[in-house]
Amino acid sequence: MTIRSALTWPKAKVIGVDYWGAVYNYSKALCEKNAAREGVASRCVFQHGDAKQLDFSDESFDVVISNYVYHNVMGADMQKLLLESLRVLKKGGVFALNDDMKPKMYGDMEGFAQKLRDMGYEEVRLVDTAQEAFGSHRRAAMMMLGSSRLLVGRK
Repeated sequence: MTIRSALTWPKAKVIGVDYWGAVYNYSKALCEKNAAREGVASRCVFQHGDAKQLDFSDESFDVVISNYVYHNVMGADMQKLLLESLRVLKKGGVFALNDDMKPKMYGDMEGFAQKLRDMGYEEVRLVDTAQEAFGSHRRAAMMMLGSSRLLVGRK
């Protein structure tokens, strides 16, 4: 996602944050190697981090994106986790947070989207990516992604 962002926005400096647990088949070094192969290494920074407590000041980023990350953060209050990601977004910045947002894990996401609107976030939408990206809920469910949702908006 970091490399794709750097390729999409050629003037942007992109920071990728990951926990890089031992169970995963990739590493910071591999990400750096891939960024170099794509010609974007000078604009990509990869760093270890914890989504529960990001090591960045408030309003540090113009854009915050995530793709199927949060469901891997064990023991987290998911809505609190999303708010932590939005904490680092600058006023006027945009966000796109995609995950398998199972109600049992995430709670009422329509209610959460309304909470963001009430907090002053704009253009907040919850997109059913199970239907949009996979063509049907049945197909998405076969990949264990039947509750996939994309939360988008502007701070």
